[in-house]
Amino acid sequence: MRDDHADVVCIGETMAVLAPADTARPLARQRTLTLSVGGAESNVACALVALGHRAAWLGRVGDDPLGRRVLDDLADRGVDVSAARTDPRRPTGLYFKDPGPDGTGVHYYRRGSAASAMDPALADLPFLQRARVLHLSGITPALSASCAALVTRLVVRRAVPGPLISFDVNHRPSLWRDRPHDAAPVLLDLARAADLVFVGRDEAETLWGTCTAAAVSDLLGPRGPGRTLVVKDAGYGATAYGADGTEVFVPAPATRIVERVGAGDAFAAGYLAALLEGRGPEAGLRLGHLVAAAALATPEDAVPLCQTAPVPSDHGATGGESHG
Repeated sequence: MRDDHADVVCIGETMAVLAPADTARPLARQRTLTLSVGGAESNVACALVALGHRAAWLGRVGDDPLGRRVLDDLADRGVDVSAARTDPRRPTGLYFKDPGPDGTGVHYYRRGSAASAMDPALADLPFLQRARVLHLSGITPALSASCAALVTRLVVRRAVPGPLISFDVNHRPSLWRDRPHDAAPVLLDLARAADLVFVGRDEAETLWGTCTAAAVSDLLGPRGPGRTLVVKDAGYGATAYGADGTEVFVPAPATRIVERVGAGDAFAAGYLAALLEGRGPEAGLRLGHLVAAAALATPEDAVPLCQTAPVPSDHGATGGESHG
């Protein structure tokens, strides 16, 4: 880790991504694919760097060409990867994008990946204590029992007492397929324990049966000093609920949508950037919308460094989807 410690350390799996250049046809009919990288937490790190903040990514990749591509790509974007681990026995995770009429689907190949071997020992790394924020998501506890133990240790048990804990629920049903009934209680416990929580109104309804943003707030809190809950309602807007009873809503801007993948991560990065700058929840929601709009306007998972403003159109969005 560099001496100039990161403002935010993002912890999770980053994968190699294979995607068709032609988004008009499904994956099965493609002949050419492009290679990139993507992962919910590293997407947040990339966007934070693009917004002028120092961010690090902590995770594991295989000792293989795809793992080297992940580390090189993140480093090229300015993300500190010096604490990332390389696994000599397990492969780097991989996913394919599959265009379709209802949006882009994904096919994961991450079972037994290097990242799935992450464990609670990662919480002992000293550089975590120097961060202002640790950012995690609900994807990581779905990868393996050891990954779930790591997230629990950081979020619930507060193994690193200094930084603010940011948690994006990021419910991925396909990752919980072997234990579908565990997702709701596991993600609920983590969301209730974090300092800053991001959740989509639709995913909250799927998980916990809450139909409105207010119902999500009633279920999750916030219940402690300084806690904040952000409920995103794609195409409508986002609401921040503070522990002091404050409630701030900012509507989503009109945005041209090329692909939704990564928009939720971009929104979280925008909100976190405003937080790091000492700005309030309204500014956080507005910046979150703007960065999400930049992500929606590109097929890339991580927001390109040169793309920081929304493209006007007749679609609204708040960053409602994030694969990784």
